[in-house]
Amino acid sequence: MFAKFSPASGRVLRAAEQECRNHNHYYIGVEHLLVALMQEPDGAIFQRLSSEGIDPAEVHAEIRRALGTGEDRSWEGILITPRVRSVVAIAESNTGKLVEPVDLLVAIEMEGGSRAAEILRRSRARV
Repeated sequence: MFAKFSPASGRVLRAAEQECRNHNHYYIGVEHLLVALMQEPDGAIFQRLSSEGIDPAEVHAEIRRALGTGEDRSWEGILITPRVRSVVAIAESNTGKLVEPVDLLVAIEMEGGSRAAEILRRSRARV
């Protein structure tokens, strides 16, 4: 599923998994992915957000608040939600090369149904 990821997107995925664990969640959701994207030092992401009038620090803070905390127990493994699978499929279909972090950001916006996409829309509306 992640074979077409660039090294930077691979780092984002690993950071999303760590974020999932930090919140005691057993799944990687789009919200975990957005937190990881906000932490990735990627100029294309910040350029895109800036062009839309979105403050990355504000998005990062809001999405972290929205994540909440799951039950404090260990999990056998981490699941990938169907919505993340959709986001990855959109990102892969929109690029003829390796998926970069900015492609994942665009795919989150295009998929549009997640809390992460809603936070991006609200952030854009504040401009």
